[in-house]
Amino acid sequence: MKKKIKTFIRNLVWTYSPATEREASDATARNFLLHWFPAKTTTRSMSFSYSMALGTIIFALFSILTITGLILMFLYVPSVERAYWSIKDLEFVVPYGWFIRDLHRIAAQLMVATVFIHLMRVFLTGAYKNSEKITGSYRPLNWWIGLALLLITMMLSYTGYLLPWDQLALWAITIGDHIALSAPLVGPAISKVLIGGTIIDQNTLIRWYVAHVFFLPVLIFMLLLWHMWRIRKDGGLAAVEALGIERIKQDKVVAKGKTYSLMGITTGITPTITQYRVRGETVSSSPYVTRRILMIFVMVTAVTMALAFFIKAPLEQPASLMWTPNPAKAPWYFLWLQELVADTTIRIKGLTISGGLVGGIVIPTFLFLFAGLWPLLDKSTDQAIGVWFHKSRRLQNAAFLFICAVIIILIYVGAVMRGPYWHIYMPWQQWIKMPTRF
Repeated sequence: MKKKIKTFIRNLVWTYSPATEREASDATARNFLLHWFPAKTTTRSMSFSYSMALGTIIFALFSILTITGLILMFLYVPSVERAYWSIKDLEFVVPYGWFIRDLHRIAAQLMVATVFIHLMRVFLTGAYKNSEKITGSYRPLNWWIGLALLLITMMLSYTGYLLPWDQLALWAITIGDHIALSAPLVGPAISKVLIGGTIIDQNTLIRWYVAHVFFLPVLIFMLLLWHMWRIRKDGGLAAVEALGIERIKQDKVVAKGKTYSLMGITTGITPTITQYRVRGETVSSSPYVTRRILMIFVMVTAVTMALAFFIKAPLEQPASLMWTPNPAKAPWYFLWLQELVADTTIRIKGLTISGGLVGGIVIPTFLFLFAGLWPLLDKSTDQAIGVWFHKSRRLQNAAFLFICAVIIILIYVGAVMRGPYWHIYMPWQQWIKMPTRF
């Protein structure tokens, strides 16, 4: 009996803990969850110094968001009359409700930051470039998928920011609505789509709630699957190009005879078979990659839970258009846009240049489009693919890091130095006291 139980358990788990090299090879073919992994992977691709495991960390954070989000859906009421008080119940009535909410929020913040850092890693290693050595790959497509994931991740976090229906939420959507209104011709139409009418009310809350719990998560999940499949399709992480690839061609003569095909009968053919062999040490994906993924999932969960104990999710007073917080700020990942809007609003002798149009729409749209076009404009050598800070990419890496630094500085200025009436306050200056709401 014990032998049968042991055999039964072994049949369930052998793909995750293969006993032989043959089992390790068969694991990726027979296990549905492991099917997107190659049988072998290079140790360079698994190196933390190259990828920093950012892709796995993002998927782990998305899993935490999905689980905690499903729990919160049973406790949250998407109504302007009850949304705020359902969050209050989470904080003070529901057992460990505060922890679930804090865990959800911390995971959301970390995911936005990690996706951005992942984008930086891909750019600085030139991993978006298409290698001429692997003719079947097209890495720019995965770069474009990554840009879409960054944008949707920020929107997912932004829609969640609105759901507590407190002052932070109300004025965050108000700021976004004002930026949308700055768009010429289509601004009013975009505003109506965003808020569901002409005023921020129940229509606004319900459409952002549906986007947050269904449309955006489903879109992210589909893009994540496509993103990971494209990595396999492109021959693995770009680190394989850095190791060097040998291309082997051979002609194989098929014996003459009849071959039945969809279009009829054909005679013998002489196909050309092209094989690619990556230089460098390789290991079996199972168990080396699977155990690594499990370890990262455990570590990400532990770190996120620890942060949730010490960093509380904010909850201000109930939303009210009758009282405006001063200063009213967007979420931190959109603060650079809010700061750009303020810095590009120029008034000269009665003439006003709209900062909402220039800083809120034109500049970010230009940056996004330029990032999308860059893989087609980059003329660096194949030797730079998968290499951190390759010498042939010094200028473009420096320009990219400069843009990232400017964005980070703008976020810091908006978060720390902007005070009442959106005035700049140095760290040693005292903010003026604003009247409190009674």
